[in-house]
Amino acid sequence: MSERDFELVGEPQTVFKGHIVSVDEATFRFTQDGKEIQREIVRHPGAVATIPLEDDHVWLVVQPRQAVGEPDMLEIPAGKRDVDGESLEENAQRELAEEIGKRAEHFEHVKGFYTSCGVMDERIDIFLATGLSDVDGEGEEDERIEVIAWPLDRLDEAIARTTDAKTIIGLLLLKERLGRA
Repeated sequence: MSERDFELVGEPQTVFKGHIVSVDEATFRFTQDGKEIQREIVRHPGAVATIPLEDDHVWLVVQPRQAVGEPDMLEIPAGKRDVDGESLEENAQRELAEEIGKRAEHFEHVKGFYTSCGVMDERIDIFLATGLSDVDGEGEEDERIEVIAWPLDRLDEAIARTTDAKTIIGLLLLKERLGRA
């Protein structure tokens, strides 16, 4: 047993519930010494992101991100896990259609990660999407997305331009896979 092992004490109390996230207050006890700590935990349903690879380019999106004051964030397509019973792959397929009007014949799970494990439970799973074809997709009413076919020979520029973590991770993994690291 590690000195870092812990257990939840009682039930977490939800102190805020919004449209996308909620916040719980929880108490944890370290099993070795019994010390208790309080934590505020942002609960998020999670998300999927795709690296839509086609021939000599990757499909990216540019959209405003009000939370960080960014009018033109360069990103890989992604979206919340907000449909009950939907698998990660189904979620990724739906988001591809909604954001860039494509569907993928093949999905490969590349990496899953927590976005900020010190304060929230959001996990993003990244997929490599290949065998792309056009499909009708209806994006969300309030989204303002520009779709860009970004040349693979300019991948370093995309990585340098974005400050979005999932996109940096996804594009670095793509670069490594393509042997361009």
